[in-house]
Amino acid sequence: MDRNRYTLITGASAGLGREFAVQCAEMGMNIIMIALPGSNTASLANSLRLAYGIKISVFEFDMTDSILLVENLKYIIENFEINFLINNAGIGGTVAIMESPLAAIDRILQVNIRSMVLITQMLLPGLLKQEDGHIMNISSMAAFTPIAYKTVYPASKAFISSFALGLREELRHTCLSVSVVYPGPIMTNSGVSARIIEQGMKGRIGLLATSEIAKIALKKTLDGKAVIIPGLWNKINHRIMGFLPVETKLKIVSKAVKKEMAIK
Repeated sequence: MDRNRYTLITGASAGLGREFAVQCAEMGMNIIMIALPGSNTASLANSLRLAYGIKISVFEFDMTDSILLVENLKYIIENFEINFLINNAGIGGTVAIMESPLAAIDRILQVNIRSMVLITQMLLPGLLKQEDGHIMNISSMAAFTPIAYKTVYPASKAFISSFALGLREELRHTCLSVSVVYPGPIMTNSGVSARIIEQGMKGRIGLLATSEIAKIALKKTLDGKAVIIPGLWNKINHRIMGFLPVETKLKIVSKAVKKEMAIK
């Protein structure tokens, strides 16, 4: 088995996951990239190998396929030493619950919750052997309040937050540190970017460059911080919303989401 240590990143081909891969490579980390088939992850991996002289292994498969997920994880556990796990993969959507296909709802639950828990649980024995191990879970500012017309997504992000913080406490007497990151809006693809731009200044409040989110998340995770909210406005927003009753927060955020649906 290769005794060099690796950072494993899920959802590593695009958006925040891609930026994590780039910045981890810049820091000299060996990387395992997990992404969907056909996402051109191998091309990015080759570029990073050449630029930084690191080792990168790419695994392209659909994490909602439980059999494939377990098979790939078993192979990774047997052949690599993981000291840093970044649970980044996640999907969402904006639609009235009655109009959402069952398959779309199930996919959010499979990727955001089931796969994340399974990956973490299977990698834990190896991570706990490290002198200085880390787990980073990517949640969202959406985790702090229920949201109409998104319903499943913020609930899944609240699960990710609760899971990470509970696990952190469970492992607090070990050398493994668990952190949870709550990004605000991210321009992850053309559709999301268009909706943010259409909302004007309101939509861009709390918006940070993907590279800046990744930089903050990596630094604070490696420093052992439990809760990470990138961006001053997002921190202020979290504090303000914390004083409001749940019913008030729900109405404010859901009204904004309903406008977003009208824009689409």
